[in-house]
Amino acid sequence: MKKILLCAALMIAATTVMAQDAASKARAGVYDRSTAPQYFFLEEKDVASSVYLLPPPPEPGSAKFAVDEARFNWGRYQRLRPRGKQAIADADVTPKGVAVAFSEAFGIEINEQNTPEIYKLMTNMNGDAGVLSGGEAKVYYQRMRPFVYFGIGTSVPEDEAALVNNGSYPSGHTAIGWATALVLAEINVDRQNEILKRGYEMGESRVIAGYHYQSDVDNGRIVAAGVVARLHADEGFQKQLEKAKKEFAKLKKEGKIASSTFSFNPAELN
Repeated sequence: MKKILLCAALMIAATTVMAQDAASKARAGVYDRSTAPQYFFLEEKDVASSVYLLPPPPEPGSAKFAVDEARFNWGRYQRLRPRGKQAIADADVTPKGVAVAFSEAFGIEINEQNTPEIYKLMTNMNGDAGVLSGGEAKVYYQRMRPFVYFGIGTSVPEDEAALVNNGSYPSGHTAIGWATALVLAEINVDRQNEILKRGYEMGESRVIAGYHYQSDVDNGRIVAAGVVARLHADEGFQKQLEKAKKEFAKLKKEGKIASSTFSFNPAELN
């Protein structure tokens, strides 16, 4: 009995220490598996260095910045078109928002009820993609966002106050979209064209909305690919991915996944 009580006391003490450690990390601005396990598979130390991986963001006055400026103006024009509405919707990269964004491309409505294991996988990797993949570079460069630099408001003004002092480079929204697309395309190979295209569009939406430069978006995809590679080496991710694949196989067998109707002729671009 004494041994049982001692073990229980040690477990409580260990849990308390871990909770205190997590709270301390959260106060220090550390957001990873140790502080928010529902949104992360990884810890900060697990991911590749985005400062080492990426080139510095283009400097104003450079040829590359001229491309960024041209694309910013292109994005402003797109806001007046139907594409602008999609960019507004794509600003929501909460787990629920991402699930909605990919549902049509994936072939079934993704949510906690229809696809609990797939939804859990997407939720748990949300922070890995959006925070850890490029967070180091965001803090290091603290690139001014285009809506601040050019003094022109975004198409999602309610988010401006929260992001005005948040580094622009690389794009976390883009990283979430592209990382999610890579993983979902692995699960549903038949609809890889639709899924990858949707993930690509989520990045372009950040240029259209006025929150990111094109170079932020392009490099957001780079760090997203890097974190997906790292996730595949994580045991927790591997287990959840396997559950998601089994769930998908069952849904497909039951005829609940829409088949791909993808058809494309490159000549149509000419």
